[in-house]
Amino acid sequence: MFEKVLIANRGEIAVRIARALQEMGIASVAVYSELDRDAPHVARAAEAFNLGDGPAAENYLNVEKILDAAARSGAQAIHPGYGFLAENAPFAQACEDAGIVFIGPPASAIEAMGSKTRARELMKAAGVPIVPGTTEPVATVADALRIAKEEIGFPVAVKAAGGGGGKGFRVALGEDELEGAFEGSSREGEKFFSDSTVYLERYLHDPRHVEVQVLADRHGNVIHLGERDCSIQRRHQKVIEESPAPEWVVDPQIRERIGKIGVEAAKAVDYVGAGTIEGLFATGEGEQSEPEYFFLEMNTRVQVEHCVTEMTTGIDIVKEGIRAAAGEELSYAQGDVELRGHAIECRINAEDASKNFAPAPGKIGRYREPSGPGVRVDSGVAEGGEVSPMYDPMVAKLIVWDADREQATQRMLRALSEYEIEGLRTLIPFHQALLATDEWARGDTCKELLEDKQWLKTLAFPKDAPAPGGEEAETVEQTYAVEVSGKRFDVRVVGPPFAGGGVASANGAAPASRAKRSERQSSSGGGPDTLEAPLQGNMWKVLVKQGDIVTEGQLICIIEAMKMENEITAHKAGTIVELPIEEGAPIQAGAPIATIKSPDG
Repeated sequence: MFEKVLIANRGEIAVRIARALQEMGIASVAVYSELDRDAPHVARAAEAFNLGDGPAAENYLNVEKILDAAARSGAQAIHPGYGFLAENAPFAQACEDAGIVFIGPPASAIEAMGSKTRARELMKAAGVPIVPGTTEPVATVADALRIAKEEIGFPVAVKAAGGGGGKGFRVALGEDELEGAFEGSSREGEKFFSDSTVYLERYLHDPRHVEVQVLADRHGNVIHLGERDCSIQRRHQKVIEESPAPEWVVDPQIRERIGKIGVEAAKAVDYVGAGTIEGLFATGEGEQSEPEYFFLEMNTRVQVEHCVTEMTTGIDIVKEGIRAAAGEELSYAQGDVELRGHAIECRINAEDASKNFAPAPGKIGRYREPSGPGVRVDSGVAEGGEVSPMYDPMVAKLIVWDADREQATQRMLRALSEYEIEGLRTLIPFHQALLATDEWARGDTCKELLEDKQWLKTLAFPKDAPAPGGEEAETVEQTYAVEVSGKRFDVRVVGPPFAGGGVASANGAAPASRAKRSERQSSSGGGPDTLEAPLQGNMWKVLVKQGDIVTEGQLICIIEAMKMENEITAHKAGTIVELPIEEGAPIQAGAPIATIKSPDG
C-alpha cells in the first residue's frame, strides 16, 4: 500500500479523498492555486504545494507543476478526483512514465472511453446497445444536415466527442437550429476538452438517466454496485441523484441486466478502479413491454454522485479505487453487494435558479451544515471562504439515507431546512421546492418544471435580505496559512465576520439576529430600457450590434462563468441604441449589456 498520495484536485472531492487516505493510514499531499491558499482541502493535508496564480490551466491543469510537486513530496501515487485531469489520458501516461501510480484506469482505457465516438464504436462491437447515431465524428454542418435528414431524423442531439458533464451538448429540434447547435457543441468541446469534433445521436425525449457504478481490479475482478437515477438535470447537468432508482423504473430483473452491461463495458477496455457506465432509459411512444436501455458514455473516474451508492451499499468507493491502484484485489465479490434503503443527493451549487440557474459566486459569511441521523455533507468550503468564478459553482453535496424513498425525501427536506449559507445564493430553495412537488413524489424526471421559467421565478431571493455583520455581530476567528518549502504555518486573525453580499439560508432568509441592508438590483433593474448582466463572467460571444432591431427573447450575448455558457436574451423588443460590451472582456454582475428602445419610446 502507498505511504503518501498527492491529491491533484480541490474542493469537496479533495477533502473526500484526504479523509479516505487518513483512515487508511496514508499521508496526503495537497496542491492549490493562490485563490485556494486558505481552502479546507489545503489545511487538511500533511503537506501542501502552491501551483501559482491565474486560471486552472496554469495550476490544477498544469501537468508539469503537479508532477514536480509529487516528486518533491515523495508521493508514490496521484489521485485525480473528478474534473481537471481525471480523464486525461496523457496525464495518466505521464504519471506512469515518471514512476508514479495514477489512481484510476490505465491511459488506454481513458483514451478509449474519453472519446465518445470511440467509446460508442467499442460498445457496439462488444454487443452493448448504444443510442442510434454516428460512431464517427461529423466534420461539417452540411454533413450533419444530411445525416440528420437521411439517417437519424429530428430532433437530433449534437455532442462533443470529448465532452461530459453537460458540456458540448446541444439539441436541434429542426433544420433551422442545426447550425447553431453544431457550432455551439464544437466550440464548447474545443474550450473545455481541447477537442472540437462532434457527433450526432437520436435525441430521446425525456429519457431517464440511469447509470451503473462499477469497480475493477488488476486481477480481472469486475463488479457493479447497482444503479443511480440522475434524471433531475438542468442544461444536461445533474442537480439531484438517488440510489437505487425508483422501484417502478428499475426492478431487480432490469438491475441485473444493466449491471451486466456495465460489467461487460468495463471488461471491454481492461478497466481498473472506480468507474461509471451512464445510460438512458427510453420509454418511446405508446405501450412497450419494457423500456429500451442504451449505453451513453463511460466516466473513467469517481463520480460526483458516488456518495449515494456508498450510502446504500456500505462500500467505500474511494478506498476501493485506491486499493485497486495499489494492486490489491477488490474487497467484495458480486454476491456481497446488497442494496439497503434509499439515498438522495442534492448538489448545493452557488446558482440562482430564479435566473435560469445563473452562477452566483461570492464570499461566504455564516456557514452551518446540517447533521443528525442519516445525514452526510461533503463540502470543500468554510465560513469566511469564497466560491470563485474561476471554478465550478459547487459549494457542497448534501446526502441523506433512510429506509425508503419517501422517508429519505422527508429527511432531505429536514436537512435542507437546517443548512445555513450566508453571502451566497444557492440551490437550497430550489431543492426544497422541487422535493415537495407531486412530480418528484411520482418519480418523474421533472423536466417540465426545470424548463418552466415562471415556476423558477417563484424561487427568487428577497430584495431586502439580512446580511452578516452589524451591531449584533460577534467577532470570529479566521485561520490563514503561510507556506515555506511545502510546509504550512497557521496564523489566526480575530475580527468581525464577513459583511458583504446577500444572504441565503435554507429558506432563502437569514437568522433574525442579523442586521438588514438593501441588496444589489437584480438583472432586470436599471430602468425599463437597460439590460443588465445577471452574473459575473467573461463575454464569450456578442450576437448583435448597435442599431439592430431585436425581438423580446432574442439572444443578445453569451457570458461564460464557472465553466458554463449563459445565454442572455433581450428583455423587450426594440432597437439597440447602446451596446457597451465586447467579446473577450470581463463583465460584472449588474453591468449594462445593452440599452433597448421600444418603437414608441
